[in-house]
Amino acid sequence: MYVEIHLGDIVRLRKKHPCGSTDWEVVRVGADIGLVCLKCQHRIMLPRGTFNKRLKTILKNNQTSDNSDL
Repeated sequence: MYVEIHLGDIVRLRKKHPCGSTDWEVVRVGADIGLVCLKCQHRIMLPRGTFNKRLKTILKNNQTSDNSDL
């Protein structure tokens, strides 16, 4: 399953972080997905496959239009 993720998206993962939060902000997109916990600001990197398995829902989709420069 391929999920389209963009920088700045807010996602909810299946398991809680030890601080109690399940919501994360996407700060890096590539082969690995970089996430920052919205409660304690802890940063993690997950391989894309692991991220896709742990993803529950995308809460806020931060799509930006890059076609404005054309």
